[in-house]
Amino acid sequence: MNRDKEKLINWIETHQEEMIQFLQEIVQIPSDNPDGDCVPIAHFIYEKLRQFGFEQVSFLEVDQEQVKAAGMKSLVNLVSSSVFGDGTGKTIVLNAHGDVVPPGLGWTFNPYGGELSAGKMYGRGAAVSKSDIAAYTFALLALKKLKMKEELNGQVDLAFTFDEETGGELGPKWLLDKNYISPDLAIAAGFTHSIVNAHNGCLHLEIKITGKSAHAALPNTGADAIAAGANILQALYKYRKTLEFKKSETLGIDYPTLVVGLISGGINTNVVPDSCTIRLDRRLIPEEAVHEVEEEIKKIVHHAAHSIDGIKAEVNRILYAESFGPVPTDSQLINVLSANWRSVLKRKEEPRVNGVPLYADARHFYAKGIPTVMFGAGPRTLEEANGHRADENIRITDLISAAKITACTLYDFLTLKK
Repeated sequence: MNRDKEKLINWIETHQEEMIQFLQEIVQIPSDNPDGDCVPIAHFIYEKLRQFGFEQVSFLEVDQEQVKAAGMKSLVNLVSSSVFGDGTGKTIVLNAHGDVVPPGLGWTFNPYGGELSAGKMYGRGAAVSKSDIAAYTFALLALKKLKMKEELNGQVDLAFTFDEETGGELGPKWLLDKNYISPDLAIAAGFTHSIVNAHNGCLHLEIKITGKSAHAALPNTGADAIAAGANILQALYKYRKTLEFKKSETLGIDYPTLVVGLISGGINTNVVPDSCTIRLDRRLIPEEAVHEVEEEIKKIVHHAAHSIDGIKAEVNRILYAESFGPVPTDSQLINVLSANWRSVLKRKEEPRVNGVPLYADARHFYAKGIPTVMFGAGPRTLEEANGHRADENIRITDLISAAKITACTLYDFLTLKK
């Protein structure tokens, strides 16, 4: 490790308490999505970035009609650009999201407390992905505050967005489409102990079943939509079992999944139900094509629905998130990150490079042809950190290590010779 990188690591160690406090402060600001009222936390981060010395910070408001259509109350995006040298080198974006899923039940810590216990910080968003906001901010701050022996040249953009939990269409995708960011490389929120080079796609479908109401004393005069729904559910669960045999070749991604997450229907206890709605989540491995999967499910639904006279079934797409990757394991971005990972953590082995079964904002950069990986502050798996579960947490050592590795990686790309 050269002297410049040692300076970066020492600066982060010296300022780690400020980074921890910053993370605590943003964990303590509720930013649940839904409801998706994330302007308060965006305002706070904007002011903190200005206090930290970031001169160019843009507070970008999204059209309110689009925000409402996405099921959110309010939305802005934050972009802070830091130019080094004449700015003609690589442009790297660091993207993390500040919206979180609601806390839910079962917490032993205050979900908005940011409490420290046994080397960990607890709170909703502590791992996913407010910790990445803190790690990326201080990684870049280290580069801005120190005079390097090597001349740095290029640009680093912090892109902090607040709609990942609803798909990222008005966050990273919006920023890319409107050219607020135009990176050569992208690092998106991830984990400290692995480099993620792929993730699943996701398809949400709504099945609307229409029948005919009738008095419960004369059920044969109606067409029972819930009974048809039960047939459809049986067919879907039978189909789900077959997915286990469709294996992905990407390490870390096993097979496609299907979950029925919502069911509603009926009028009253004494009425044959004339409507039933089913919503399902179908995860796609990178090898699958969405149109083939969608047609497959439509055929299953229509075949099952037609087993009852007078029933109509309509299948509509609610959400589609493309899969990400797999990015080649020998890509420049992965090689540089891996080298700094080994150096900072003092490891001889290579970091694990793998896919994950969830979906995230990394796909928006990958879809634009931008070399992208997921790397940030977090454990080996989402389960370790209780991500999206009670008592979500992050190890403080992982937060600090992520900032160091990210800073050294930025340094390498900003010192690349033209």
